[in-house]
Amino acid sequence: MSITKERTAELVKEYGGSDGNSGAPEAQIAILTERITNLTEHLKGHKQDNHSRRGLLMMVGKRRRLLDYVRRRDEAKYKTLIASLGIRR
Repeated sequence: MSITKERTAELVKEYGGSDGNSGAPEAQIAILTERITNLTEHLKGHKQDNHSRRGLLMMVGKRRRLLDYVRRRDEAKYKTLIASLGIRR
């Protein structure tokens, strides 16, 4: 269900701007999107896993708050980010 360190490093490098900038909101959104995708696949096979479903909803809420923050800061960056990650708004 979780993502590997290598995949996290790839996402940070691609969206964070530099190798170690994992605190950038864009990098955090990309990591959360990857985790949400993996957990969604898990829940398709395990429909009664309500504890994981709650974690999924919390991750979606956190990603939404981060996306709203990026949108307030820079509308163009927000649009390119949701387009590259395949997030619908």
